[in-house]
Amino acid sequence: FQQRENMNEVKDTLKVIEDNYKLFLQQQFTFVGALQHTRENAHDMIRPVASISQVQSYMDHHCNNLTDRRILTMFLNICNDLSNLCHKLETIHPGNSITNEILERCKLLLNHSNDLSAIRAKYPHDVVNHLSCDEAKNHFGGVVSLIPIVLDGVKEWLSHIEKLPRHMLCNVSGGSAVTEKRAPQDAAARAAISPKTPSIHPEAQSSVSNRDCIQVQGNEQVRKKHLTDRKNHNGKLKGPWKPPGRHAF
Repeated sequence: FQQRENMNEVKDTLKVIEDNYKLFLQQQFTFVGALQHTRENAHDMIRPVASISQVQSYMDHHCNNLTDRRILTMFLNICNDLSNLCHKLETIHPGNSITNEILERCKLLLNHSNDLSAIRAKYPHDVVNHLSCDEAKNHFGGVVSLIPIVLDGVKEWLSHIEKLPRHMLCNVSGGSAVTEKRAPQDAAARAAISPKTPSIHPEAQSSVSNRDCIQVQGNEQVRKKHLTDRKNHNGKLKGPWKPPGRHAF
């Protein structure tokens, strides 16, 4: 029950972040303009905007108007909310290798010093398409892609977690187990609760199958020979043996 409540809380938090991002997304041109202004003020026009810490530095030291400060703060707040959510996800469910990898990827992207210059949000996101070719390739393509990529990662994590209970089911009835695909780390738990059944090596299975096949073929040949022996030269089945001198039809 507690875990379900935690998951519902996570979904509520994610919904709030998504709503805030929708508002931010409507102001993407304002965000890019703020980055452009602060880069100019910092005399930093060559390198791309490649990290959260870079945006923080622009806002703290090179932001001269309230509009730019507001939109840069909004970006930083959404990144901070996503980072807190990712750390919360670690505490509510142990997950498996797949979910842990997704979570580590999200946490790395949200690391303030991580280089974002090479990442690009793809369809159905169109944030990169709203930039000019020069802006997308050389300046802002990575920083505008960060939030949508992390949001997708969190949703993917939730999707995998919600499937895990079904994957970990092992129903035993009358000595037979229902086998389903499970995560690799669940192997030890499965071994503890599943009934032990003798395993047959593939080669042994093949040997058994071949032997059965030969036996069936042999039985078929015996049956055919028996039928042939019972037929006379006219194609009629011979009757049972009778003493000489008697003629039975």
